[in-house]
Amino acid sequence: MKKIMIYAYTQFNLGDDLFIKLLCERYPSVQFLLYAPKKYELLFKQCINLTVYPSDTPFEKGKRLLGRALKLPFSKPIALSKRCDGIVQIGGSLFIQRVGWKKELAMRRKMHIKEKPYYLLGANFGPYDDPAFYNAYKRLFAAYTDICFREEHSYRLFQALPNVRKADDIVFQLKPERIQSTTNNVFISVIKPSTRKEFAAYDEPYYEKIRDIALALIQEGYQITLTSFCAFEGDEDAVKQILNLIPAAKRSSISTHFYQHNMEETLHIIAQSCYVIATRFHAMILGWVYEKPVFPIVYSQKMIHVMEDAQYNGTFALLQQIAALDSREVTSSMETNTLSIQKQANSAPQHFQELDKLLLKTET
Repeated sequence: MKKIMIYAYTQFNLGDDLFIKLLCERYPSVQFLLYAPKKYELLFKQCINLTVYPSDTPFEKGKRLLGRALKLPFSKPIALSKRCDGIVQIGGSLFIQRVGWKKELAMRRKMHIKEKPYYLLGANFGPYDDPAFYNAYKRLFAAYTDICFREEHSYRLFQALPNVRKADDIVFQLKPERIQSTTNNVFISVIKPSTRKEFAAYDEPYYEKIRDIALALIQEGYQITLTSFCAFEGDEDAVKQILNLIPAAKRSSISTHFYQHNMEETLHIIAQSCYVIATRFHAMILGWVYEKPVFPIVYSQKMIHVMEDAQYNGTFALLQQIAALDSREVTSSMETNTLSIQKQANSAPQHFQELDKLLLKTET
C-alpha cells in the first residue's frame, strides 16, 4: 500500500476539508497521512485510509515552542513526508503575499523533498505586489512534479512551466445529495471582514447589510440560516454579531449553523435550501454544485476569477461597496442567478490526472 503525505489548511474550514475528503475518497487503497488537530480524527472517522497525527497534543506544542526558542525548524510533518511515497499539497488560497513571506517560502522549500514526487493541487496564486514573491515561487514550482491551478488567472502566471496545468475547482466534482423537494430556507454564509487587513473597517456595514437582506427575505416569507464555515477565521463571531442586530420579533425565522465536524450536515442544509447568499468562496461553489441560485458577495479576486472562468452572468456585490447594495437586488436575483456547471464538474477531476498515474495502479 502506498503512503501519501497531505499538506493542507487544517483549521476546520469547510472548503479545505472537502479537498481532503475528495482526495482520500478517490484513492481508497492508498494510506494518507495528515498532521492536524486531533479532532480531525472525528471529522474524518469515515475515511479509514486517513491517519491523523495530532498536532495539538501538549508534547507536540512543547516541541514547537522549543523549536521557535532555539530558532530551529519544526520538522514533524517533514519527517512524516520522508516515510511516504509522495506528497500532495492541496488547498485554495495558499500563496498570498504576507509580511514575512520569505519565512513561509523557506518552510515550503523544506517541505519539498527532492527524491519524492510532489503535487500541488487546487490552488490559486496571489494576490501579490512584489515581483520577488512571484519569481521565488516560480523557481520553487519548477521543481514540483505536477501543479494544477483552479483558475485561468493563476495558470497564465506560470503557464511557461511544463508541469503546470489548470482545472476547475476540485469541489465541482462533489456528487451532490439529491432530495425530493427544497424548503423555503435561504442559506447565508458570512465572514468576519476585519480578519483580513484590507477590510478592517468593514465589519459594521457588512453585518448591517446582511441583517437588511435577511429581514427583506423574512418579509417575503423565507426562513434564514446564517452559517459559519470557519470558526478560526471569525465566521462564528460574525453570525452572532448579525443575529444581535435582528429584532427579537423576527428571530424565530432565523437559525444558525456552525460548521466544525459536521460536513454532511452542512451539505444537507445547502441541498435543502432554495437560495444561497455566499460570502465564502466555497459557499458559492457548493451553491452551484447543488443547482441553487447564488448571490456572491465578493471579498477576494479569486471569486471574480472563478466567476469569469465559469461565465457567470448573474448579479453580485463587492464587499468594498456593500453599504450601497440594495437588498431588493438580492431578493430579486433568486430568479436569475443560476449557473449550469456540467463543464466544471467534468473538468474538476483533471486535478488528479497526474496523481492517478502514481496511485491508481495500486487500485488493481
